[in-house]
Amino acid sequence: MHPNSAFRPQQDDLAALLVREIGFAAIFAGTPDGPRVAHAPVILSEDAKTLQFHLARGNGLTKHLAGAAALAVVQGPDAYVSANWYADQTHAVPTWNYVAVEMEGVPRQLDDAGLVAQLDALAALHEARAGENPPWTRGKMDPVYFSKLTGAILGFEMPITAWRPTIKLSQNKDAGERARVADGIERTGHGALAHLMRGLGGAREDA
Repeated sequence: MHPNSAFRPQQDDLAALLVREIGFAAIFAGTPDGPRVAHAPVILSEDAKTLQFHLARGNGLTKHLAGAAALAVVQGPDAYVSANWYADQTHAVPTWNYVAVEMEGVPRQLDDAGLVAQLDALAALHEARAGENPPWTRGKMDPVYFSKLTGAILGFEMPITAWRPTIKLSQNKDAGERARVADGIERTGHGALAHLMRGLGGAREDA
């Protein structure tokens, strides 16, 4: 989390929206073998209080995760910001704009039914986003093969005890400087971040 409060989202539901839209997280925890990280698709509950994900049984984090303090990090677009883009370069340095949402909690392992429900929900969500009609469902699979695959993964649910979002989009600059930075970021091929800056950059006109 960035220490500057200007980079906290002003909209109460923005962090949850970003988690749902991005849908993929890095899961961090300490283990007896040292710190480990896993990468997984995630589902945020409707009330934004729990995060679900699944990992391969062979992942170095999996066997240590249930009951351990963990951190899930969802990262959005990011890009370098050149100080050349500012009108006032006398008090400017290069920096980096980015979007990141940290969620802290203690995961618990799901039972087999919970894992299957999670997989069904993930498929339904992303098949709809992909515009598949009819969508893929596990009903198209050989049940024995499906069971073999699910036996190789474990599902988890993490009640979220703390949210730490950082939406760093030059909110500490005035509107003119933010517009110049957004233009520069777009020129470097980071259109998604430029779009976020223009839509969510925040009104810090006195900065």
